[in-house]
Amino acid sequence: MDLIFWRHAEAEDWTEGCDDMARALTSRGEKQAKRMANWLDRQLPEGTRIISSPATRCEQTVLSLGRRYKMRPELAPDSTPDALLSVAGWPNGKSVVLLVGHQPSLGQSIALLLGMQQDSCPVRKGAVWWIRTRERDGDVQTVVVTVQSPELV
Repeated sequence: MDLIFWRHAEAEDWTEGCDDMARALTSRGEKQAKRMANWLDRQLPEGTRIISSPATRCEQTVLSLGRRYKMRPELAPDSTPDALLSVAGWPNGKSVVLLVGHQPSLGQSIALLLGMQQDSCPVRKGAVWWIRTRERDGDVQTVVVTVQSPELV
């Protein structure tokens, strides 16, 4: 199974009293989202399941891809790695899944899957981590396919 984590692009800063779920992308964030979406569109197979956090900044990020997607509350900013992986169907899903979400839950999920010592992995705004599970010689392995940031695509 392939699982792709896409952190939302740069968004407006959080300020006291603002609605975190309503924060929008900045103009720089819109450019980041478009660059990464162009790269992803060339890489993603047909039939990829795309699931987004309901936060405005995530929906704006995924809209730049121009593909059908579903929003799920399990990907909201206060999500947990267990919730993300459950929504994705990891590790037994049959399709490629793209999750559009937030730190720290994306980084926590990546760290968990890769057996990292720390409890979270830094994920840059707008960046993609593509992870695959496979079986080799009777062992189940989790491998990193690629890590991309909008500045490098």
